[in-house]
Amino acid sequence: MSVITVLDKSVSELIAAGEVIEKPASVIKELVENSIDAGATRITVEIKNGGTTFMRITDDGCGMSAEDVPKAFLRHATSKVKEKADLENIHTLGFRGEALASVSAVSRVTVLTKCRDAEFGSQYEISGGEGSPVEECGCPDGTTLMIKDLFFNVPARKKFMKKDTAEGNAISQIIQKIAISYPEIAFKFIRDNKLEFHSDGTGELIEAIHAVYGKDFAHDLIPVDLQQETISVKGYVIKPLYARNNRSFQNFFVNRRYVHSKLCSVALESAYENLLMNGKFPACVLMLDMPPDALDVNIHPSKAEVRFSEERKISEIIYSAVKQAFLNHHLIYEFQTSKGNFYGETPPPPKLPENSSVQEFQQKDMPFPFNVPPPEQYFEKEPQPEKFPIIQESPPKTVTVPENYIDIEPEPKDFDFIPPPPPAEPNFPPVPEYSHDPTFPEEQENFQHVHVIGELFANYILAQSGENMLIIDKHAAHERIIFEKLLHDNCQQYQQKLLEPCKILLASEDFSAMEENSERLFQLGFTVNFSEKPFVIVTSAPMFFSEMNMEEIVQEIAHNLLLGKQNPQSHALDETLHTLACKSAIRANDQNTLQELQSLAEQVCHNENIRHCPHGRPVMFVMSRYQLEKQFKRKL
Repeated sequence: MSVITVLDKSVSELIAAGEVIEKPASVIKELVENSIDAGATRITVEIKNGGTTFMRITDDGCGMSAEDVPKAFLRHATSKVKEKADLENIHTLGFRGEALASVSAVSRVTVLTKCRDAEFGSQYEISGGEGSPVEECGCPDGTTLMIKDLFFNVPARKKFMKKDTAEGNAISQIIQKIAISYPEIAFKFIRDNKLEFHSDGTGELIEAIHAVYGKDFAHDLIPVDLQQETISVKGYVIKPLYARNNRSFQNFFVNRRYVHSKLCSVALESAYENLLMNGKFPACVLMLDMPPDALDVNIHPSKAEVRFSEERKISEIIYSAVKQAFLNHHLIYEFQTSKGNFYGETPPPPKLPENSSVQEFQQKDMPFPFNVPPPEQYFEKEPQPEKFPIIQESPPKTVTVPENYIDIEPEPKDFDFIPPPPPAEPNFPPVPEYSHDPTFPEEQENFQHVHVIGELFANYILAQSGENMLIIDKHAAHERIIFEKLLHDNCQQYQQKLLEPCKILLASEDFSAMEENSERLFQLGFTVNFSEKPFVIVTSAPMFFSEMNMEEIVQEIAHNLLLGKQNPQSHALDETLHTLACKSAIRANDQNTLQELQSLAEQVCHNENIRHCPHGRPVMFVMSRYQLEKQFKRKL
């Protein structure tokens, strides 16, 4: 039978460190939070090689005495919790006393620290959990921590580290989140001896957002401020017109701690209901402040998640705060905030009183003063749903017609001829499922001398090729043509320089995904400059994207590359190509010349790959002359 033994301290320390320290970003997060708890007003973070070989955190906080320095590296040694009751009233970011112990267990650490009233500072070195004597030294007030050779004694963990760029981007993202949550602290982030980010520490939240995300993003925000009993929500949300392609720019802070919260995200997005296009997501920087005993911050080793004691209440206050912000800035009207709650318990629509017109009912019961014209931006930027359902006297019946079904209208009564009932099966199969019966000769694959006759319903090209009639979906066909060009890296020949470079803000992880695939982007016909992180600058793109929203295109590419960055040739990249092709293709009701339709038809007929769009819909149907004449009873 197995014998139970107590683990050696060196082994248990490594296991415990693994729960807190996952990567260089984990180290930075823990140590910067310690600096904040020490009362720092200026914090500088420096890294090299993504933090794997060198990290340095310098602050002007309270520092430590020579006696306290070694104790700070002991597990569960903390100045923030003295007894059990303190866990119910935590106001600091760190409190468990595990950060320094975990960092020192898997790296080589040097600390220089000095209290403000001390004449000299202290120097202490600890490697793999083993410390040396504390030495007296000269150093500025505050604390400087240098961490070298992370995971030098845990090769298995080091083997799974990501590229230096990715690890560095993760650190950058951590610093940015903390800089937003503490706008009164000046932050600097230096990567490989280059200043990448800094905030001034003025105390203004909007200025911190400006420093992190740029002027344009900050300009598109509106303020949020709502207090209900002991809970408040403050910050900024984006105007619906400028919503993003993903949730990367949703920032939630609870008692100034950045957290991942699906609950908060759902409440936020519920407030934007009917204001956003499909596939768009709101962005925000929202600060929730509440009593410490209303939440549990100790449910996750890195404190990245929290648990609320009153989840429904939190959801409803976020929803109400955002709706109130919209109302204050005339993005919605008062009657649009009457939704029951974000869970979907919407009250029934108002009923018209008997013998009253819609106009009389509006004037009588609607709270919005109808004698005041609504702001122009409401109609220019954020179209809203109808206030009342449209009443139709006799709504037309909807009839579902099978795909490929050929409708033969009954002959007028003056004719003796009565057509037979429609066939149970379609009379002609879709291309490329070719048939070998006389109505579908094999040689029809080689369409020769395609002649476009015209266009049907502003979407379908009608053409003749030999003894066949062709019906081509122009959007599906053009979409597949562009997709084939993207898929086979033929886009460089279509590359053209943009009249003005397009500067686009990306989340750190999206930026990293694009930077790691810069060569692949060039093959797709894009020239991208990555020198102004977190902005990418697009200077050229394939010509069929020239009239599109380049910001939307780049965000779509970045997010899909992020999803499949382990293998850029994976399905995630195919989805990106599908989306790009779909968005750049001509659409139904677009005005096209006969020459354009002729060119499109010829490309379809002369390329056997263009038989289905990237999403699987057929591009073309074929009807032989024999089939057509059979429908008119000219053939048996």
